[in-house]
Amino acid sequence: MFSRWFGKKRANEGAASTGGPAGPRVPRHSGGWSALRKRLAVDDGLRVVDVGFTSPANINCLTNLGHSVFLADLVHDAWTGNWQTGVDEKGQPVWDVEGYLNHSLQFSARMFDVVLLWTTLDYLPEPFVVPVVSRLFDAMNRGGQVLAFFHTRTHGEETDYSRFHITAGDDVEVQAAKSFAIQRTFSNRSIEKLFANWAGHKQFLAKDSVSEVIITR
Repeated sequence: MFSRWFGKKRANEGAASTGGPAGPRVPRHSGGWSALRKRLAVDDGLRVVDVGFTSPANINCLTNLGHSVFLADLVHDAWTGNWQTGVDEKGQPVWDVEGYLNHSLQFSARMFDVVLLWTTLDYLPEPFVVPVVSRLFDAMNRGGQVLAFFHTRTHGEETDYSRFHITAGDDVEVQAAKSFAIQRTFSNRSIEKLFANWAGHKQFLAKDSVSEVIITR
């Protein structure tokens, strides 16, 4: 497994270490990224978790701003890591949740300020959703922020699993990645319930079928 931690001096190493989705990148205006980008431009030395397949653009953009980056490819790890250990008496899958968390979100006592979670929660197996949010809560400094996207429907081309690449402007570039099936959608109420222990959240309206939320620790 390649190292997942990148500081300013290691940006070029990270950019060259892996490949990634090869399809075209489609720009998409993001009110959530626009708001978070302003903080990243002002505050120095933040620790950022970027969720998804390695994006050299994201690593370079964040490290050039003076931040450090931890990569966590949560959806890929969830569906390819053999975390299903069997079935229960009702025939439902049994998952090794703790093993998954320790593999994919092992921070070695580091605390973080920003998480680029993107659409991850829409694609995880159900037993992983609440524990992932809880692990992020425990690993974030007070005042830390999570940028999360949520699909509003489960059918259509826009529900394809994608990688998000940040830019210096208010757009993120969306790029189709490995095919993982969307598992669910979240209503505003279910988002509030999922992040009930957090200090608050701000929702950004979008014209497409993806909503954006910044949740504050």
